[in-house]
Amino acid sequence: QVQLVESGGGLVQAGGSLRLSCAASGRSFTGYVMGWFRQAPGKEREFVAAISWTGTFYYTDSVKGRFTVSRDNVQNTVDLQMNSLKPEDTAVYYCAASTVRGLNIGRYSTGDKFGYWGQGTQVTVSS
Repeated sequence: QVQLVESGGGLVQAGGSLRLSCAASGRSFTGYVMGWFRQAPGKEREFVAAISWTGTFYYTDSVKGRFTVSRDNVQNTVDLQMNSLKPEDTAVYYCAASTVRGLNIGRYSTGDKFGYWGQGTQVTVSS
């Protein structure tokens, strides 16, 4: 059974930093893209970042230069380092594992490429 478990969320002041981690288990993730999505209250879930097995990454425009995605293929973990946080970054953040391989990394910005999701971790940025 595939499990994705996020950790590292919390409350931080604007301008601060948080590091989210996702531990994946239950199957091989070789060759699959891992992603981060978020959902703010009253809004649709949105793409944040994705990283391929080989380390190619892709970000939504609003987090470029502030967020960094990384993965450890031995430990089966994927992290999201979030710097210069803004109140508009407040959301529940979800880790996701793709079930589609071989696409250009930019095509993993939609949730339909991901078949496995974590339970989410809350990130709250105060102004």
